[in-house]
Amino acid sequence: MRKLGFTLVAALTFSVSVFANGANDTIKVTEKWDGAINKAKLTQYLKLSSQQHEEVANICDYFQEQMEMANSSKKNSNQKIRNAVYGNLKLMKGTLTEKQYSDYLRLMAMTLRNKGIDIEK
Repeated sequence: MRKLGFTLVAALTFSVSVFANGANDTIKVTEKWDGAINKAKLTQYLKLSSQQHEEVANICDYFQEQMEMANSSKKNSNQKIRNAVYGNLKLMKGTLTEKQYSDYLRLMAMTLRNKGIDIEK
């Protein structure tokens, strides 16, 4: 009888933790990313030249401004976020080499996915 009781308690605990994780996932999706990018780590990761570093820093600052405006917008927020992301990618493509841009795309896609932002719609 005790084993049955412990099994029920374990099952109940497991199911509560599963639902709690689901609730946290919902919270993550509603949080807004301000577009802040660690420029020093990005420079190191992409192995940027000094000229590229300056241009990328300016692009990152511009992207952060656009993301903050899009997040504070009451109308068409998702469209503005999408435009900010694609604008950032277009500017980066003109600044980075093909290999650097490929690495940046992968990094940006992972970041957007982790932040719960879907721009494909």
